[in-house]
Amino acid sequence: MEAYAVIETGGKQYRVQKDDVLAVELLDGAEAGKPVELGRVLAFNDGSGLKIGSPEVAGVKVMAEVVAEFRAPKVVAFKKKRRKGYHRKVGHRQDLLRVKIASIA
Repeated sequence: MEAYAVIETGGKQYRVQKDDVLAVELLDGAEAGKPVELGRVLAFNDGSGLKIGSPEVAGVKVMAEVVAEFRAPKVVAFKKKRRKGYHRKVGHRQDLLRVKIASIA
């Protein structure tokens, strides 16, 4: 069984293995092609048993390579009051990073 970890980054939790590609919230100082250390490691399994942190597993790092920086599809928020002529439309696009997990150690 290949090692995996549960990490927290950008307020979300992800189960990752080596060579996984995932989209995460934009990280400060991250550039395409550069390595980056991903958030807190909440759980880790290397085949010999599951280690669950309280709240983090000490001594385990998840390193990833930034593949690309991109924007999520637009999310539209629309408010309307019937018969009053009031309507409001607001759009939002979140900045994201596509990362490939390089190592779990």
